[in-house]
Amino acid sequence: MTSYGLLLTSSSLHGGPDAAGIPVFDFSTNSNACGPCPEALHVVQAADATRYPDPAYTALREALGAFHGVAPRRIVLAASASEFIHRITALAAQQGAVQVAVPLHSYGDYAQAAQVRGLEVLRGGGASVGLQWACEPSSPLGQEDPAVCGWREGEGGGEDGDAASALRVLDCAYGPLRLDAEAAWKGAPSPHLPSACWQLWTPNKALGLTGVRAAYAVAPPGGEDAVQALTALAPSWPVGAHGVALLQAWTQATVQQWLLHSLCTLSDWKARQLALCIDLGWTLHAGSLANYFCARPATATLQSDLAALRASGIKLRDATSFGLPGTVRLGVLAPAAQDALQAAWLALRRRTIPSSISTGSGDIS
Repeated sequence: MTSYGLLLTSSSLHGGPDAAGIPVFDFSTNSNACGPCPEALHVVQAADATRYPDPAYTALREALGAFHGVAPRRIVLAASASEFIHRITALAAQQGAVQVAVPLHSYGDYAQAAQVRGLEVLRGGGASVGLQWACEPSSPLGQEDPAVCGWREGEGGGEDGDAASALRVLDCAYGPLRLDAEAAWKGAPSPHLPSACWQLWTPNKALGLTGVRAAYAVAPPGGEDAVQALTALAPSWPVGAHGVALLQAWTQATVQQWLLHSLCTLSDWKARQLALCIDLGWTLHAGSLANYFCARPATATLQSDLAALRASGIKLRDATSFGLPGTVRLGVLAPAAQDALQAAWLALRRRTIPSSISTGSGDIS
């Protein structure tokens, strides 16, 4: 377990469009490449943007509660996952937390939200820390999060009872995009998720509609006081009409059926993309369960190579900010995009590869 001090950057690093516009082939995000979900898109486009939503989101919370099999009072709406991350971190600070535990490699907003409030960030876990984060499948590696097993089994809390008062949050952003057969999405949240933690859900990724910023969290049993505290910290109407429409669509059986069907396509595309990367001589990080994975390209000039690819309309996610220098994260895209990446990389290598660069294939852990 490593302690990281206060280290702020001028802007957060994310995949997707950037100052150069929208990439032609964007491997840098984990959005469902089969999307957008037609029904969800139609509902969003038909949303009435001339009126405020219900400030209490009564019908939406009832629908989400029914979807998860919990009382509506356990649902907290959020403008986005990032907004909720900052809000629950603020609550943890109010409650006296001085440290935040995050996965060793993880989404940067967990740490950034802690750092701006002067909280110490512990990477790789923290058994008695006031706010604890987990993500499964993890980002960027797409693997199981070891903290989740401990939470599920009631381990890792120490003997002093600190775990009982800790805020534990499981980021479920990629749960619906798991591609392993054993945990394939069945149109409803898995019953195997830990019960004594918050669940943070962002359906826009699974539905291929990441431009619609809306999320929600499910409080653990007995978490009603924290729900009220988080609601008090929120601005009025955190979710607009389009976000409400997206989250309502998320609960529909037909939308869930589309998602389930898309996972079969993504699985085929992923197998092809993995093979393509091996053919390019890239070394794969093993164990990804989701619609993305990490690889180490066979190059000593990764930064300039990524810039050259971006100039040609292809964007990969540099994983340096995740603590994985020399590595890229690739969302799974359709075969046409994969072929474009292969052609662009081979053309780039013909122009720049030095004789000292070694190539390899296979997996790394």
